[in-house]
Amino acid sequence: MRDAAINLRALPEQRDLIDHAASLLGKNRSDFMLEASCDKAQAVVLDQVFFSLDSDKFQAFTKMLDAPPAGNLGLERLMAIQPPWATKA
Repeated sequence: MRDAAINLRALPEQRDLIDHAASLLGKNRSDFMLEASCDKAQAVVLDQVFFSLDSDKFQAFTKMLDAPPAGNLGLERLMAIQPPWATKA
């Protein structure tokens, strides 16, 4: 059961846009706004992940990042395929 209130003020056109988008998804305004807010909050949190390494591990980590990528035959084959929209008619 949801029992924590979140209140905010919006312009009428913002409310109307939110209501329209919510109705397109078959949701009410509250459910739509809560889902959209939580999606954005999760993205922000995941983007701010921090990790710490000691000096030796940091050097090993940066060495791996700076190294050229290993060959990937499957990816090379995939990238060599011409997509249907790129063919000349």
